Amino acid sequence: MDDSKVVGGKVKKPGKRGRKPAKIDLKAKLERSRQSARECRARKKLRYQYLEELVSSRERAICALREELEMYKQWCMAMDQGKIPSEIKALLTGEEQSKSHQNSTKLAKAGKTETHSNNPW
Repeated sequence: MDDSKVVGGKVKKPGKRGRKPAKIDLKAKLERSRQSARECRARKKLRYQYLEELVSSRERAICALREELEMYKQWCMAMDQGKIPSEIKALLTGEEQSKSHQNSTKLAKAGKTETHSNNPW
């Protein structure tokens, strides 16, 4: 009799399902494995280089921010003693100059529009 089994109206044959594994040369398989390992190590090296560069750039940014914070602390201490740091004076005079320049251009534009509005032609 046949070794097939009938299950749910379908005939099942004994044995493994799917593709039969091809007989692969053992040396070729080992070489592929070595190549894959080399590629994996190269990717890992690149990833670590990227992460090290990222860490160093973040550390530089942290140092710059700490220096800026220290500068602001010194400014605050100077202002608590009633002194105005020269950097702040420069900022304030720069803002005042830009504001006065903006106001003068606004006034000049307003003057031009007024002269045009008074003109009946």
